[in-house]
Amino acid sequence: MGLFSFLSQEIAIDLGTANTIIIHNDKIVVDEPSIVALNRKSDKLEAIGEKARQMHGKTHDNIYTIRPLRDGVIADFNAAEQMIRGMIKMINQKPRLFAPSLSMVVCIPSGSTEVEIRAVRDSSEHAGGREVHMIYEPMAAALGIGLDVEAPEGNMVVDIGGGTTEIAVISLGGIVTNKSIRIAGDDLTADIMEYMRRQHNIKVGERTAENIKIEVGSALPELDEPPTDFIVQGPNQMTALPIEVPVSYQEISHCLEKSISKIETAVLSALEQTPPELYSDIVKNGIFLAGGGALLRGLDKRLSDKINIPFHIAEDPLHAVARGTGIALKNRHRILPYLIR
Repeated sequence: MGLFSFLSQEIAIDLGTANTIIIHNDKIVVDEPSIVALNRKSDKLEAIGEKARQMHGKTHDNIYTIRPLRDGVIADFNAAEQMIRGMIKMINQKPRLFAPSLSMVVCIPSGSTEVEIRAVRDSSEHAGGREVHMIYEPMAAALGIGLDVEAPEGNMVVDIGGGTTEIAVISLGGIVTNKSIRIAGDDLTADIMEYMRRQHNIKVGERTAENIKIEVGSALPELDEPPTDFIVQGPNQMTALPIEVPVSYQEISHCLEKSISKIETAVLSALEQTPPELYSDIVKNGIFLAGGGALLRGLDKRLSDKINIPFHIAEDPLHAVARGTGIALKNRHRILPYLIR
């Protein structure tokens, strides 16, 4: 048994569009951006995670960076496999005689098709997974938040990730109603890039737009504790000369309006499909926000005012899905019926 445990390893993977998180022995051992840098000639892995993110937008002809996941699903099979394999290697820093046999639980968007589920399974197995189970993201988020998913009462989770927003009503260990829309953090970043180009005539890349979202992103035009304006530097589109532009949170709330309205509509649509008994539980318990998008200033207040149900931001929303995937891994034999095999 000692030898077997030495040769086997259990890991939980939150395979996100923006970040990939791996949990091993109840601890987060890898938390890296979901991006790889590959050699254009040999397709060999040059860098992974944060190192690859630093290269993003700064590469030359021989190296290219790629985000293997788009809208929560695998867009590039080869890059995804290399990324998963490389991130698993980060756990096993010590050289080993044999590669450990891996038992994995991987979380996937609730709107995934059979083909998309198969792509995640194949990538995980090619990266060394002997036993691969999958769990839907909203179920993992509910476990990570600390909700009793097996109770006969309704809990609603809204997980705003990088590629998808997952909305689900959970009761008795299953998803009763779910809505998965491909409007999430990446779309908010794209909105900011477009706004800066159109409104300020300044060209900004993905990383700068992401920084703007973090520093002055807001879902409301009026905040109690407003952040200071963020100075953006970049080339003028017309002259190519460098310019500096201060950006306020009111501007960003205006430019994110359309995407946030789509998230609101999706939440209302999921509530419409919810059975009345579970609906009353949700009104009593409130709706839980998880994922990086939950950190957008004023989002909980805006949704609460619009929908008339209190919204609660999960503790550490960025890692809620990963923690839930870790809980599913630990209890996988007990909750096997809820996992996707």
